Amino acid sequence: MFANLRRFVCKSSLPLPVLIVLIIIMTTQQSNAAKSFQVNKVGSGTPIILIPGLMSDDRVWKPIVDSLAQKYELHLINIAGFGRTPPIENFSLEKVRNELHGYIQKNQLSSPTVIGHSLGGMIGFWLASIYPENIGAVISVDGLPFIGPAFTRSNMTTAESLMPQAQQFRMMYQNMTPLQVRAQTEMGLNIQAASEEGKKTVLELASLSDPSTIGSAMYTIMTTDLRGTIEGSNVPMLLLGASGGFSGEFQHQQAEELYKAQLESVPNATVKMNRHSRHFIMYDDPDWLIAEILSFLGTPK
Repeated sequence: MFANLRRFVCKSSLPLPVLIVLIIIMTTQQSNAAKSFQVNKVGSGTPIILIPGLMSDDRVWKPIVDSLAQKYELHLINIAGFGRTPPIENFSLEKVRNELHGYIQKNQLSSPTVIGHSLGGMIGFWLASIYPENIGAVISVDGLPFIGPAFTRSNMTTAESLMPQAQQFRMMYQNMTPLQVRAQTEMGLNIQAASEEGKKTVLELASLSDPSTIGSAMYTIMTTDLRGTIEGSNVPMLLLGASGGFSGEFQHQQAEELYKAQLESVPNATVKMNRHSRHFIMYDDPDWLIAEILSFLGTPK
């Protein structure tokens, strides 16, 4: 970038004040183009990176932030296009993943724990599989290495088999208006959260999210299967699943088996299920979530 600016300045015949303004605009555009997420930082201590899920910003962590910030330095991620965070051009989850790794390196975060909800949990697994030397631990809050079995109820599902549905979801969301995104989200609120406060927040965040970004992210999570790639990672992992949306012992057991099967070949992985909470565990059972996080982080690594 700087080499191009140097050539531009040397060859330009524009007055110096005009050149300065143009350089500021060009560098600002370059800087903004790279920002696939924004960060809010609270607390002090050992670093934790918290990544929200699809159509969410850092407000989803509100029920647990105060407790964690007493002992840890929290880096609250806001992904572009989700919630109140403005969208960017050429969005991709791969870009988010790579820039998160760059953020860890740039800020010299020593073996941070990555806590992610839903899509954020998948990104945590992604980071641990590609950059295990830079990740201290991963805690996924109802986020799977591969979302496919959550749709089909079978761990035999492959990313390839979901490709047609992924393409349909991408097109559907990219053609929606914000009001249509809100209406679509409202139809599934009962499986997202049991608490009224949780439902209200989920709906508000979805209403603010960028439809095109949602479609792109949906396509990626449906066609990315990390089950094989995380097998070689020695990063400690905790998957906290939620089956509160189901009724009956058989359905709870089936959900638990599906979750455990995704991490059964990972050396340092643990799966724990909450049978009372729905997808947004932080709203339905924050005390349980905090206790599980602190217990896991307190375990010697």
